[in-house]
Amino acid sequence: MPLPFLTADRTFEAPDDSTLPYDDRDRWRRPYRPGPWRVGAAALCLLLASYVLFAAVIIALTDSPSAASAVFGLALLIIASSLRMLRVGVWVSAAGLRHVSFLATRTVPWKRVIAVRTVQQPVRWLGLPRTVQGQALVLLRKDRAAQDVAPLLTTHNADFLARTEAFDRAADTIEVWADEYGRRG
Repeated sequence: MPLPFLTADRTFEAPDDSTLPYDDRDRWRRPYRPGPWRVGAAALCLLLASYVLFAAVIIALTDSPSAASAVFGLALLIIASSLRMLRVGVWVSAAGLRHVSFLATRTVPWKRVIAVRTVQQPVRWLGLPRTVQGQALVLLRKDRAAQDVAPLLTTHNADFLARTEAFDRAADTIEVWADEYGRRG
């Protein structure tokens, strides 16, 4: 008896003519994948959260419910932090450029963007105070002075450490978005 789901003998459905979700320019999207350092840190945080949740169940069964709820709240905080860590980065849409950091999100409409450039400068290594020489993608805005420029992406952040080709592709993609939509605004 043939198993059509395991072979190439099945007939394929005709593709529908609807647009794919990434074709929607009005939707916010990150033009690159999160890096292994960011994903690994989030996975370790989620692993820690599973242990804390297990501890909350044990505390609930053996001790007071108030102590268990405090530990459960800690687990929820760890889960929320790891999910936020995965959202950190640069997002683009037809509306503008969004820079998501761990504690804040800043959105700049394209009409306020002068340019997005890649520059050679000292950058922070994995967000720590130590700086190394690297490349940074900076946003030049109409309402900010040139010396107030904070990097959007760097070659040594959690997304691009030891992945210079991925940094170049992401920087080029964001620069193209800025050129295309900056002229419209």
